[in-house]
Amino acid sequence: MANLTIVANIIAKVDKVELVKMELLKLIDVTRAEKGCINYDLHQDNENPAHFMFYENWISRELWQTHMGNQHLKDYMAATDGAVESFELNEMTKIA
Repeated sequence: MANLTIVANIIAKVDKVELVKMELLKLIDVTRAEKGCINYDLHQDNENPAHFMFYENWISRELWQTHMGNQHLKDYMAATDGAVESFELNEMTKIA
């Protein structure tokens, strides 16, 4: 089976950009240490600082799903409750 690529777009509320950014940054080291994580890269839009994007690659969907159930993501969700305008996640497979 091919690796799983995740593209997650997070749009913070305008007055909560720094809070969301701080909480997203907390996810980096702990997630990169997880079994199955190939890369976990956070980006911020140059023209819209409220727009964050994770580009992730995982060995398998099963290991990514384990990641999604981990405590640090639950902590992120609690810390940013009401601070995120929108969230969109795409599961993708590299084809070329």
